[in-house]
Amino acid sequence: MAAYFFDTSALAKRYVTEIGTPWVQSVADPAAQNRLYVVRITLVELVSAITRRKKNGDLTSAIADPALASLRSKFDSDYDVIEVTSVLVSRAEALAEKHALRGYDAVQLAAAVQVYLAYVAVGQATNQPLPILISADIDLNMAAQAEGLTVDDPNTH
Repeated sequence: MAAYFFDTSALAKRYVTEIGTPWVQSVADPAAQNRLYVVRITLVELVSAITRRKKNGDLTSAIADPALASLRSKFDSDYDVIEVTSVLVSRAEALAEKHALRGYDAVQLAAAVQVYLAYVAVGQATNQPLPILISADIDLNMAAQAEGLTVDDPNTH
């Protein structure tokens, strides 16, 4: 069992067929027994992305509507959700300035760092593997690597 933090660009691949979808689905498959982390804003970002693609004609209702229903119905049960707190926002602010990240990307990175630090603290005693950030965003991936996180881009699978 491994731990993964998904940003929106990667999690979208679980619900809409894109490059990397089979790999993301295998990592997220409950049979794999992986821990999947997301930050609460991922729900908003993903609903927005799917809805906009539907409005633009890139997705049909037959694809978008079930994807949205699945996402909404299982969000809190399929994922360990990191809440947006004042501490998280402060960390995101610092990361946005340090790495010149877009706002929500900085929040994504701050949440991934929070999960990473929790694993470091626990992992020293239990020898747990550290979580991996899954993201298809090049700028976010570079910033995460600079912060010491392990990153995997689903577009390479």
